[in-house]
Amino acid sequence: MLPVTEVDLTTVKYDPGEIEAPYISGFWLKLFVKLVEMPLLGSLIIDQLKKQNKMNEMLRETVIPEPPMFRPEFPPQEPEPGVVFLKEDGKSEDRVDSATRCLPQYDPYSNHSSDSSPFRYWKIRDYAYSYRQRLTTPSSVAEHVISAIEEFSHKKPPTPLLISFDPEDVRKQAAASTRRFEEGKPLSILDGIFVAIKDDIDCYPHPSNGGTTWLHEVRNVKEDAVSVSRLRSCGAILVGKANMHELGMGTTGVNPNYGTARNPHDLERYTGGSSSGPAAIVASGICSAALGTDGGGSVRIPSSLCGIVGLKTTYGRTDIRGSLCDGGTVEIVGPITSSVEDIILVYAAILGSSPSDKISLHPSVPCLPDLSSHENSSILGSLRLGKYTEWFNDVFSPDISNKCEDALNMFSETHGCKILEIVIPELNEMRTAHVVSIGSEAATSMSPDLQDGKGGRLTLDSRINFPLFNSFSASDYVAAQRLRRRIMYYHMEIFKNVDVIVTPTTGMTAPVIPKGALKYGESDMKVTGNLMRFIIAANLLGFPAISVPVGYDKQGLPIGLQIIGRPWAEATILRLAAAFEGLRVETKQPASYFDILKRN
Repeated sequence: MLPVTEVDLTTVKYDPGEIEAPYISGFWLKLFVKLVEMPLLGSLIIDQLKKQNKMNEMLRETVIPEPPMFRPEFPPQEPEPGVVFLKEDGKSEDRVDSATRCLPQYDPYSNHSSDSSPFRYWKIRDYAYSYRQRLTTPSSVAEHVISAIEEFSHKKPPTPLLISFDPEDVRKQAAASTRRFEEGKPLSILDGIFVAIKDDIDCYPHPSNGGTTWLHEVRNVKEDAVSVSRLRSCGAILVGKANMHELGMGTTGVNPNYGTARNPHDLERYTGGSSSGPAAIVASGICSAALGTDGGGSVRIPSSLCGIVGLKTTYGRTDIRGSLCDGGTVEIVGPITSSVEDIILVYAAILGSSPSDKISLHPSVPCLPDLSSHENSSILGSLRLGKYTEWFNDVFSPDISNKCEDALNMFSETHGCKILEIVIPELNEMRTAHVVSIGSEAATSMSPDLQDGKGGRLTLDSRINFPLFNSFSASDYVAAQRLRRRIMYYHMEIFKNVDVIVTPTTGMTAPVIPKGALKYGESDMKVTGNLMRFIIAANLLGFPAISVPVGYDKQGLPIGLQIIGRPWAEATILRLAAAFEGLRVETKQPASYFDILKRN
């Protein structure tokens, strides 16, 4: 392998690099798990799978000249134009207030309408207006939220959005919020806003099981995660712990332990994962926002498949203490909402690096795009969007690339920005480096419990993963980190010529849920490869990225566009996402939708 500085990009050929692995479900999945967990036979099976996917060739038979990068390292970045700076160490409520002033002026006469056409979700400012005008109260809304959540939980087969839910706790929070409005003292624009928390993020007094049935036995929740605490200080009403793919180890959201959350646009299809419950509860209109985690697209994939907005922040921009993934090098805690302006408000509340990340990562001062400024249009016109066409078009259905291409063309025609062709080398090496990194870190964090025999209580598709993860050696992990530095170099060189990289969020729309998967789960690496095709760079390299809906395929399923930014450049990708959202002409009400605010 040549040193990265000597690679001639003009000779790079796109390689789709399909994942080689059989589809398995039902009885055959149970049998396969037994085989791979056998000491000798299991090793032979895993070695063969790794050989088919050229993993050993990359990690053990290739000299990688770059030194390892054990977590993202970012060079100093140029300041973003047209932004409002936020006080990272200040109060969450003050940041949210600053964020509110960054938004376009709110017009209650055009926005506060349930009969608008085309369909649009109620936004946080719609709820805030209704509360302040005494059109309704948080307590009244809470009853409709509780009713909708319970309706989902009683479906056959079970399709729970939440796996830890206490209606009385929700009523108590809503009553406190109602009193604050009666006294004229709401804490922020997020006061009385209903938010779901993914089951791998601590939200006291709920347990954090990570979608398992047993993790609460070995891990007690004594307080909120940092991000949850910041939302609570703004008056948000935390409805409970949202369903997820067990331990975040899948992209579909299937969960045989509690039942699988269904896609509100088509209940026979997956939401995407692993933040399945957070995406479904927002897309169905029940909650305005949710928190998820994203270590391999787990916020962006379900947001795209469910037709909503998901933000993956720069690694270290949000404090992930109090989440199950707080020791990893690829994960973040990020918001899921139905609109970009709501993403901005929730992001403002939860942002703020941990003390250790401030020392090691040197984050730039957080800021937001001033969307109310007259300069916004000219700033949009000055941006350069990078597109790797061969990669962009490598999708399961051409509907996806066509819709995303249409959105880019409309954006360029409207704002006059440039779309530049780029080349990204070594995409397969990037995928391998990511799976070794996230897999090794997951295996390390779970090792005490797996050694204690609790691995047998995991779902079958989770159990398949750990023999693979445990097969990675220390030298494999170091080789993956050498690849991380190499691939970081390529991307930072690209970012010298473009401001963002644009791709479809996923390579396919929401897949159908096989009936056999509901009881036992499944292993479908073809689907995983399609869903994660464009996802990995933001995780392995720590870049900010956002998924914003841009249309539907011929079956009426949502399609998302992904915008990947430079390190710490959340303001730029938020500005672009808001602009793409503003140009969108086609919106559809999900088949399973609850008009929570209209019910009042």
